[in-house]
Amino acid sequence: MVKPPQSQIPGVYHRRVGDITVTAISDGFLDGSIEVLRNITPDEARKILTDNFRPARRTAVNAFLIYSAGRLALMETGSGNYLLPTVGKVLENVKAAGVDPAAIETVLLTHMHPDHSAGLTDMATGKPNYPNAELVVHENEPKHWFDDARMSAGTDREKKLYFQAAREQTLPYKDRWRLFRSGEVFPGVTAIPRHGHTPGHTTFMISSGNEQLLIWGDTVHVPEVQTARPEVCMEFDTDKDAAAASRRAVFDMVATDRLLVTGMHLHFPGFAHLARRGTGYQLIPAAWEPAL
Repeated sequence: MVKPPQSQIPGVYHRRVGDITVTAISDGFLDGSIEVLRNITPDEARKILTDNFRPARRTAVNAFLIYSAGRLALMETGSGNYLLPTVGKVLENVKAAGVDPAAIETVLLTHMHPDHSAGLTDMATGKPNYPNAELVVHENEPKHWFDDARMSAGTDREKKLYFQAAREQTLPYKDRWRLFRSGEVFPGVTAIPRHGHTPGHTTFMISSGNEQLLIWGDTVHVPEVQTARPEVCMEFDTDKDAAAASRRAVFDMVATDRLLVTGMHLHFPGFAHLARRGTGYQLIPAAWEPAL
């Protein structure tokens, strides 16, 4: 008797951007409540999800390897062991992609929430998972998450999963932090800050020759809902008005310039285009690329 497959192939997908190769790496997914959405009723959000054949709020968590100019960077590190058991797969999928974590010389973060930075360091040993990497992040992020007064004002969950996790995960890299405001942070990778979701939330434009890819970080968490209704924010946005304004600015740029885009919470592998639809937008998944 033939035994059927028991698991999926590794969550790895390559895409060329000119002379740069970007590899999408799946960290897994998070299932959560729609009650964390703001500026929309649960019934409205549920209808949009149902209309898009999504029975509930399932949030993909992605990271990206970037091969450029003979160097290798990892953008985001996933959730480590801080969140649900359905995530925390970045390290194993990086290895499945044939990459030794010690070969990664730069880790880029869009921000320091636990589904982005909690895979930096092994929780059990306190040792960096990427022992030779510098840590590159907007200067506002450690300024915010290492602020004791802000931490003391947070809920117990925020203190543990946001402030404390950020500190535990990034401190082993402290002597290799590189903080930026904007501009090129890795060959062919330009930081475009889009604050609001967090004080230092940043998108990254990858450019090579005539080709571009915008990695838009956490511009959306629930793609179907927030593209249709760009005003919809998340409970955990640091500044909801600024997050909505940043989202509209990103959407306008992506749709106007017909950019290829991907993000940390687009359904894996996440490469897509964005089209205007009335007062909102629609994501059009990019076709599978069989060759590099």
